[in-house]
Amino acid sequence: MPRFLVTGGAGFIGSHLARSLIADGADVDVVDDLSTGAGANVPDGAELVDLDLAGNGATQGLPDRRYDAVLHLAGQSSGEKSFDDPLRDLDANARATVALGLWAKGRGVPVFLHASSMGVYGQVPDPPVREDREPKPISYYGASKLVAEQALRVMDEDGFRTVSFRMFSVYGPGQNLADLRQGMVSIYLAFMLGGQPVSVRGSLDRVRDLVHVDDVVAAWRAALERPLRGPVNVGAGEPVRVRQLIDELLVACGLEPDYPVEQQPDTPGDQTALWADITRAREELGWESAIGRRDGLATLVAWARERS
Repeated sequence: MPRFLVTGGAGFIGSHLARSLIADGADVDVVDDLSTGAGANVPDGAELVDLDLAGNGATQGLPDRRYDAVLHLAGQSSGEKSFDDPLRDLDANARATVALGLWAKGRGVPVFLHASSMGVYGQVPDPPVREDREPKPISYYGASKLVAEQALRVMDEDGFRTVSFRMFSVYGPGQNLADLRQGMVSIYLAFMLGGQPVSVRGSLDRVRDLVHVDDVVAAWRAALERPLRGPVNVGAGEPVRVRQLIDELLVACGLEPDYPVEQQPDTPGDQTALWADITRAREELGWESAIGRRDGLATLVAWARERS
């Protein structure tokens, strides 16, 4: 029976991934410091290790077990928040990844999958963006993710395969609707379900690439089986303007199209227009997004209403 270590497994994407692995019969250990995740998100059957991987000597607290792969999703995941404490961001996203990668390699773990971000690209004048474009991050978050990617590529060799998923705007059931500084879709939905005007920080003409969490899980699962290495985009490969997203959310919520929207100043480090070229994922992972936005937004709204 395969055994996996999933860091950040009490968070949004990590809990979905851990649940998927367990459903297929794997043993899963979850590592999470519960600073943003919640113990209730850890799926039944997983063992939780409460640990901050950014701390000195943190890897000494990891289980003494053999793993078929490490799936590393723990870290700070907001571009805006990275400006609050850039050093903490570097510790959480770069230092912790390097330490965990060295630990895994030293123990003979053959596969290391890493949650990177579209934030490594920065402003791109001519999207869609391919993995071979030179990264030029404009946030400490993007910079810290890029450092982690590059360190893993230094470690990568026969017997230790590393993959960095440059994930675009992931949405779906399980998002933290209480966090209004992370997750464009969940932020706008939280305002709508609370009966408040939708507060938009930045232009309504900004463009994003929205990918459902179940599609993201499928990409990670595919990478466990395929010989992919290095960075790979995980997005729907389709541009969506902020105004269009809001209109589609209003339809999913059954609200009127003239629902109030209030524009606010930009957030620091925000990217103007970015969507993914997913050619590499399609050709080397056999993966592409399968869940359309209409269905994806409907599942998110239904989930959010069930828990309210």
